[in-house]
Amino acid sequence: MTLRILCVGDVVGQPGRRALRHGLEEIANSRAVDCAIVNVENAAGGSGLTAQLYDKFRNMGAHVLTLGDHVYRRKEIIPILERSDCAVRPANLPKDAPGKEFAVYRTRSGHAIAVISVLGRLFMKQPLDCPFRTVDRVLGLLPPDVRVVVVDVHAEATSEKVAMGWHLDGRVSVVFGTHTHVPTADERVLPRGTAYVTDVGMTGPYDSVLGRRTDRVLSAMITGVPISFDVATQDARMSGIIAEVDPRNGKALAIERVHVRVADAPE
Repeated sequence: MTLRILCVGDVVGQPGRRALRHGLEEIANSRAVDCAIVNVENAAGGSGLTAQLYDKFRNMGAHVLTLGDHVYRRKEIIPILERSDCAVRPANLPKDAPGKEFAVYRTRSGHAIAVISVLGRLFMKQPLDCPFRTVDRVLGLLPPDVRVVVVDVHAEATSEKVAMGWHLDGRVSVVFGTHTHVPTADERVLPRGTAYVTDVGMTGPYDSVLGRRTDRVLSAMITGVPISFDVATQDARMSGIIAEVDPRNGKALAIERVHVRVADAPE
């Protein structure tokens, strides 16, 4: 048998939540997904995650939630991150940062899937440990029965994401990039058996600039006057990839992009 793992890109605001609800239902039913991993970095008003939304995503069918540089934007999520077994903060934050460095989801068939998140360092603002050495360290902490490992690389620079794919080729099952909100067309299975894509894209409003109102972003770019970048509302889509993995050895067999478009209707 093979495991089908769905990795979904950054959920942005209410349109992203709507797209995720429809998209998860459609893909999970039509493709018999064994594990759904969702980056919820921008879920609450475009930045961070709330306790209410954590519960909502779990009820939608998201098995593991990953976050990124806005992980602590909503302080109420910290207690949940500390106790949850299905949400992970970036592992290369300082060692005292609240939350889990990895999660292990066990499928209905009993297979263990570990999920790790790391932040890139290029063009990012936080003080961060080396993501490459951090992944190496966390891999050594995983339970011995884990054969399938998925890594979310939340990074600005494509070069850093590509380098991480090669660094982990043959040692993890899937490496997928998030953060830049634009899906890339470089999905492939690397030579030693790791499914890789530089960015899975955004789950949110595509009639926008990276999920934000076009008029607001253009105004700031053209005039140089700061203005709030409100979340856009139209053309909601769910973007991600499905990877097929052999659970016996953790090697990826295939990877494909998925893109689900939903009607512009209330959440």
